[in-house]
Amino acid sequence: MSRQSDKAVTERVYTGCTSVCGMYIETYTATIPNYGCRVETQQTKGLEEGLVEGSPNEKNFCGEKKSREKILKRAYGRMDRPMLKKLLLQKCASNGVTFLTSKVDGVSHGGGCSTVSLTDGRTIQGTMVLDATGHARKLVNFDQKFDPGYQGAYGITAKDESHPFELDTMLFMDWRDEHTQSDPAMRASNEALPTFLYVMPFTKNKVFLEETSLVARPAVGFEELKQRLEARMKWLGIKVKKVEDEEYCLIPMGGVLPQHPQRVLGIGGTAGMVHPSTGFMMTRMLGSAPVVADAIIDQLAKPTDKATDSGTSQQPLTEQEAEEMAAAVWRATWPVERIRQRAFFCFGMEMLLTLNLGQMREFFAAFFSLSDFHWQGFLSARLSFTQLIGFGLSLFTSATSDTRLNLLRLGIPGLIQMLLVLFPTVTGYYKGDLTVRDKKFAHDAAAAAASKLKQPQSPAQPS
Repeated sequence: MSRQSDKAVTERVYTGCTSVCGMYIETYTATIPNYGCRVETQQTKGLEEGLVEGSPNEKNFCGEKKSREKILKRAYGRMDRPMLKKLLLQKCASNGVTFLTSKVDGVSHGGGCSTVSLTDGRTIQGTMVLDATGHARKLVNFDQKFDPGYQGAYGITAKDESHPFELDTMLFMDWRDEHTQSDPAMRASNEALPTFLYVMPFTKNKVFLEETSLVARPAVGFEELKQRLEARMKWLGIKVKKVEDEEYCLIPMGGVLPQHPQRVLGIGGTAGMVHPSTGFMMTRMLGSAPVVADAIIDQLAKPTDKATDSGTSQQPLTEQEAEEMAAAVWRATWPVERIRQRAFFCFGMEMLLTLNLGQMREFFAAFFSLSDFHWQGFLSARLSFTQLIGFGLSLFTSATSDTRLNLLRLGIPGLIQMLLVLFPTVTGYYKGDLTVRDKKFAHDAAAAAASKLKQPQSPAQPS
């Protein structure tokens, strides 16, 4: 296990009076990626201590004209990476979680338990194994080809003589391309595979700048991203005196989910929790951690409850019981509503893959003109599937005529893929699920029974 997702699950599972062992290659090393997030999402999760350098506003540029500048009154912050890791590790340590520094070689299952093999020759047995190796997907199995899009980014935290960015405003997306005017090859490349500038200013002499490819297949190379960022900084007149850290970020987006259910559990990037249309994951992962952890606790309690109810000693699990327990956790990890939601996001990703720079600008101009409920709910994955349909209709009606034609023309392949994913969710996605038709019959029967109970009784006839 690695990264932050496992720690969020581990400490909660241990509070359920369950023995937990966390496997890490390097438990206490620094976390490299910069995580940005909307402030209220962290406050609701009790992790506001992990926020630093917040900005009360966001800004987007969807073109060179002033009319294409959009200010969003939405507090945005940067997560303090060492502090976030410290908070999660402290919670684990205070609950008595065991940490082992080693590398996992593989896992096998049998007799109702799982055996984890380490590269140093040791083995560890447990009832459940959670794979939190991120996009390495070390232990989970896939039953279909994994063919995601990729979000690529190259960024630096720089100390400079000065920069042109407002300290109270985070630059979320800058799709302008004046920096490519003197380089026809770069201009043509950026037109075909557009990238945007993402900026978090800290002080007037310190700033984080990142050139980002929202999604591409295959990924835009790091060297090209670096060259585009350097061209932007030159155009903006930024003279870097010192690079404090350098970030290379490659995030698989969309693609198929791991086989589910299966004996190995998943969380975070391993379980496909990256937002397929945006690349966001931290908020989704931290929100899912309690759900996954509570499902694990419930399943681990079942053998004890069964023994208590029967008045016998606790017996070892059978393989069938272990499979059923893992299936229940996967069902909690990916409920049908989340499956449908993700299908819509993957549809969005497939469409974004087809857009050139001009089309991308038009798309986001329409996107950020929507109500806060719609665009914020889409980015934070808070909208239900039904609400996402409303979001799509609102986006379509808000777009220009050319953008609507592009959405219709370019969105058809992604729409077909979405429908293929959605079909099993109405015919019974998990074993034992009712189909939509069965649910309707059950609902109608319950309504008829309730109606019969409400009917007034006829008065008894005198004898």
